[in-house]
Amino acid sequence: MLESIPFIAQVTIAILIGFVGLIWSADRFVGGAASIARSLGVAPLIIGLTIVSFGTSAPEIMVSISASLKGAGDLAVGNALGSNIANIGLVLAATTIVATIPVQRHILHHELPILLLITGLSGYFLFDATLTWVEGVILLGMIAPALLYLVRVKQREFTATEIAEEEEMADMPRNHAIMWFVIGLVMLMVSSEVLVWGARSAAELAGVSPLIIGLTVIAIGTSLPELAATMISALKGHHDIALGNIIGSNMFNLMAVMAIPGIVSTTTMENSVFSRDYLVMLGLTLLLALLIVKTLWFNRKTKDAAIGRWVGVTLLCGYIGYYVVLFQTTTS
Repeated sequence: MLESIPFIAQVTIAILIGFVGLIWSADRFVGGAASIARSLGVAPLIIGLTIVSFGTSAPEIMVSISASLKGAGDLAVGNALGSNIANIGLVLAATTIVATIPVQRHILHHELPILLLITGLSGYFLFDATLTWVEGVILLGMIAPALLYLVRVKQREFTATEIAEEEEMADMPRNHAIMWFVIGLVMLMVSSEVLVWGARSAAELAGVSPLIIGLTVIAIGTSLPELAATMISALKGHHDIALGNIIGSNMFNLMAVMAIPGIVSTTTMENSVFSRDYLVMLGLTLLLALLIVKTLWFNRKTKDAAIGRWVGVTLLCGYIGYYVVLFQTTTS
């Protein structure tokens, strides 16, 4: 039956099925894992900072593993960088255009410094357009210390009410939770395999490198869970932690998603990975940091600091500008 379907149609169908499967299975995987943890008596704060934060990056992580094992490590690196660019320039931008997002001061003191540190270290590793096993291990090894630090400071500074408001998670019977956890994990693996095959085939058909596909199609597709979650939360009025979720997802992308191809095998990339893609990600990250600092500074005497539509428009313009540059540099 597949032989009767044109190859380009097979590729398109594979990419669409892969995207839908990743989004659906990531939701089931996170829900099941969170419910299992809660049934075992794990604190909601720990679940939110580990399972839920990991879950938002689960599609990127599975795609990275699949691509790396298939010798397409540059696609995985492009996915990590492109997802971070999309999280700030598309997901956060679109959310702030729809609704004003409160800025909590702990973002400036806790999450943002860690993100900037990891972003700087990632740039140092990518400067020579090569990601080695040692560099991958260092990035991956930073996950545990970062999480332990965030758990400690949040346990100390957050009240029980604030924690409960931050992490509203649906509960379910343990048997159902285990079932959805297993189904979600299996479907994540299958969906990522289908998506990577479709992405590599699309790159070959279009005559571009897997890196470009990772930076564009895959990056946007694997950011859809974040986009859907933040937009729905904003429309429902539960958008107070959208900024923290975006920052957390970007940290996981650099520490886990980008680390995997280096650990699997030394990954060599185009020089433009640093000079174009990393620098754009760095620029958007620094721009976001400056906007957060500016917002908190001008509202330092009140508790109503928030970023609104003009911030979203600024970030979205930067995101569109990146794609213009990407198109020009890949077609020239």
